[in-house]
Amino acid sequence: MSWEFEFLHGLQGLHTPWLDQVMVFVTRLADHGEVWLGLACLFLCIKKTRPLGLAMLVSIALGYVTGNLILKNLFARSRPCWLEPQIPLLVSVPRDYSFPSGHTLVSFEGAVSIWNYDRRWGLAALGAAVLIACSRLYLFVHFPTDILGGMVLGILNGWLGHKIIGAVHSS
Repeated sequence: MSWEFEFLHGLQGLHTPWLDQVMVFVTRLADHGEVWLGLACLFLCIKKTRPLGLAMLVSIALGYVTGNLILKNLFARSRPCWLEPQIPLLVSVPRDYSFPSGHTLVSFEGAVSIWNYDRRWGLAALGAAVLIACSRLYLFVHFPTDILGGMVLGILNGWLGHKIIGAVHSS
């Protein structure tokens, strides 16, 4: 964990008032998965993109169960801001465990779902997911391995959601 703290402390040197505002805004996009759930609902309303909306909802549901309900409680990993409370936070101190990053998880589930449907939209969505993941490090609420875990599980769940909806639609 020492290399992870070194990395996070290095990021603390990047803080500026402008970047602080940007990162708080970016991280709030994925609070409780709102932006991704909103996009899924929007896609559900359009007949052409309904399978994408369904795939997003399936992948997000998978992530909620596997990431938030199972893995966070199984690993019960403390957050960096809990272990070093002297670092000033720009967001409220999260109350749930750190591994995997829920913001990163839901962002990669949504982005990979979009990527599976349309590569152009998917590229933009993946860029947003990476930015959201980086914001969690910048804000000192996750370790790099929390982010990596959220990315891997999010990619897997995004792929599974796509496969499940594809199988249902082809039968």
